[in-house]
Amino acid sequence: MSNDKSPWTLTRREMLGATASALVLPLLSPRLLSALSPFTLAARFFTPAEFAMLDELSEMIIPTDDHSPGARAARVAGEIDRRLSETVETEWQTRWRSGLQSVDALSVELNGKGFMQSTSEQRMAVLTQMAAGEGDPKTPAQRFFGQLKGATGQAYYTSKIGIHVDQQYKGNVYQPGEYAGFDAK
Repeated sequence: MSNDKSPWTLTRREMLGATASALVLPLLSPRLLSALSPFTLAARFFTPAEFAMLDELSEMIIPTDDHSPGARAARVAGEIDRRLSETVETEWQTRWRSGLQSVDALSVELNGKGFMQSTSEQRMAVLTQMAAGEGDPKTPAQRFFGQLKGATGQAYYTSKIGIHVDQQYKGNVYQPGEYAGFDAK
């Protein structure tokens, strides 16, 4: 037991309490809990149906393959949802909602049913039709495709999976070889 009133001395009981707190406190953080969960806990901006459609579309744009996990594992839809929930640009939010509606409308036109009710082949046909006009978009769904593709790429390649697994970024490490940099000796 310490009788010293210095702020730098701790009793054994205080040290055990501080250590236990340091171990438990991160587990109480909602951010950590959501990072441990394979699913997004709740959409902030999108409705559950809109979020499911965005999640499916982003996974179709960047699918899981033998090289790296896809957009769903990187939680791309959750990141786009987070950005939209925090923006003050209501026009941006409106464009996303109407863009998802245009995808559903295109699916009904092509397949006779909504995007999420379609088969995976029918969904791919919708996405292919949207992407066909990427260079010169003429329909609302084609205009939305550019926005969707850009946001999906940005969210994926700023995620841990996109940076470290897909791009295999290792940080600031020595890079031997032809493009290692200039060494002025």
